[in-house]
Amino acid sequence: MTDTRLAILEALADGPRTGTDLAGELDVSRAAVWKHVEALRDQGFGVESGDDGYALTDVPEYGGDAVQFGLEAPFEIQFHERTPSTNDVARALAADGAKNVVVLADVQTGGRGRLDRAWDSPSGGIWLSVVLRPDSPPATVPIYTLAAAVAITTAAREAGVDAGIKWPNDVLVRHTEAKLAGVLTEMEGEADRVSWLVVGMGINANVDADDLPEGATSIRAVAGDVDRRVFTQRVLEVFDEVRSEPDAVLEAWREYALTLGREVRVETADGEVVGTAVDVEHPGALVVETPDDRRRVHAGDCEHLRPV
Repeated sequence: MTDTRLAILEALADGPRTGTDLAGELDVSRAAVWKHVEALRDQGFGVESGDDGYALTDVPEYGGDAVQFGLEAPFEIQFHERTPSTNDVARALAADGAKNVVVLADVQTGGRGRLDRAWDSPSGGIWLSVVLRPDSPPATVPIYTLAAAVAITTAAREAGVDAGIKWPNDVLVRHTEAKLAGVLTEMEGEADRVSWLVVGMGINANVDADDLPEGATSIRAVAGDVDRRVFTQRVLEVFDEVRSEPDAVLEAWREYALTLGREVRVETADGEVVGTAVDVEHPGALVVETPDDRRRVHAGDCEHLRPV
């Protein structure tokens, strides 16, 4: 969406405005205002003409312009009806120098999670990837994964889902531990600096549980449909709010954690770690109390163990 069209929408959100008033405020011609209004109508926005001027009557249910309008976070939204993977698109944008861009799709045909696991991504879900360029070393990248999980969990709880986080990146429904969302973070950088970072989020929003893999669920199945536009905005706003505050991320993550206090088995590159998960430390290491010692696990596939 162009800056001028966004400015027109923001002006109309406060009430009807005449074309003359909009032209004067935006320093464009009256004809240009009319063209932008027509473009907004083509994009699905309800803009009616009346005695008081133009009035905003409706906002599209979903899409890039819909999410951009009213978003209180410094992200540019790029929307695709269908794409193999938002992370793939985001990586290409990052390689071209993009920053603070969100790639959003209605459908992913080749979505994937950690360890290259397939991720079903039908219409009705929220599939997005955020392109960032943090001024930090690669060792700090895991905090962004935790921040994304915190943002998704916050929005899910506000939507009526009792959600929690399984280390490091899965958002589950607390009482069933069915998977609601996941995070896939990818980066490129040097030893002391991140060149770019892509944080991908897959959220099973308005999707039938029967259309998802075994062990997964959706917001629809648990609490009914949500406004995807508002939900997406809330996720991005919370993520933006906490991403630069590691202490706030860890505090919120601990509050939402389903893993802490549980017996776990973590498959790592160096072998298996089994014990009680007791804490998470910056930048996202899971602290596990084993029968022999206390281990800090920085990466791995975590399984919650149930009593026999």
